[in-house]
Amino acid sequence: MNGLLTPTPVRICDVYPDGDDSLHFTFEPLDDSTAGNGSPTSPSPGQFFLLTVPGFGEAAFTYASLPDEQGRFDALIRRMGTLTSALFGMKPGALLGARGPFGRGWPLDSLCGGRVLVVAGGCGLAPLATALEVLADMADTSAVLLYGSRTETGRNLAREREAWTLRLPVIEIFDNPVESDNAKGTVLDGLDDAFAALGASPSATLLCGPEVMMTAAARALELRGIAASDIWLSLERRMHCGVGLCGHCYVGSTYACTHGPTYSWQDLRRHGTPATTHRPR
Repeated sequence: MNGLLTPTPVRICDVYPDGDDSLHFTFEPLDDSTAGNGSPTSPSPGQFFLLTVPGFGEAAFTYASLPDEQGRFDALIRRMGTLTSALFGMKPGALLGARGPFGRGWPLDSLCGGRVLVVAGGCGLAPLATALEVLADMADTSAVLLYGSRTETGRNLAREREAWTLRLPVIEIFDNPVESDNAKGTVLDGLDDAFAALGASPSATLLCGPEVMMTAAARALELRGIAASDIWLSLERRMHCGVGLCGHCYVGSTYACTHGPTYSWQDLRRHGTPATTHRPR
C-alpha cells in the first residue's frame, strides 16, 4: 500500500472458508513497487487497514498476516453487512483497494523475556494472529493461547492454529461443545489451565474478542494480581474511517483508530467505556 489516503489497487489471490460465516482472504498489490514491506511504513502486529470494495465503500480489517516479500497479506472477514456480503460474492482475481497501515499495534517490544497470556474469543483471534507469530519466535519469552468459541465449527484460522500447536500451548474452550471431550465454558473457565501452562502468573496479557468478554477477562485477571497496565485489549471492531475524522470510534477523549486499537486496561478505565453500538460492515 502506497498511501494513507489513496487506496492502492489490490486483487484477491486466494479465498477459502475459515469458520462459521467467515472467509479467509489473501490480497496482493497490482503494483510490484509495493512488494516487500507492502507500504512505506511496514505494518506492525495489531494494526489495521481499510479495504475498498467498489460500489460499496470501505471498511477496516486487521492484518491476519503481515505483507510478505511480494506484498501479499491476509485478512479474516466475517459477514456483517452490505459491504462484507458483496465481498463474499467475489472470487480470486477481483480488484479492490487498500490503504494503511493505521493505528497502534500490540506493545510486543516490551514483552520480550516475559510470560504472555493471549486470550481470544471467536473472530477476535485474527487481530492476535500476527502477535502470536512474533511471540512464538521471541527468545526467552513464553506464550500461551487461550481461545474461546461458541462451538467447534465457529473456530477461525484453522491452518494457523494447527501450526501454533507445534510452537506454543493452545487451550480451547467452547460455550456449547458438540464433542463431549472438549472443554465447556468461557475463557474465564480456562484461566486456571492457561496459568498452569505458563508455569506462573503472566507478566502481560493480550485480549481480543467481544467487548463483554474482554471486560470480564480483564477484571478476572486483575483479581488474580495482574496489573491493569499489563492487560492489553484491542478495540478493532470500532474502526471506521481510520484517520480520526468520522467520530464513530470515540473512547472517552480519544479515537480508537488513532490512539488504539490497542489500549491498556489502565488507559481504558481512565478514558471511559467505549460505546456499545456498531455499524455493520
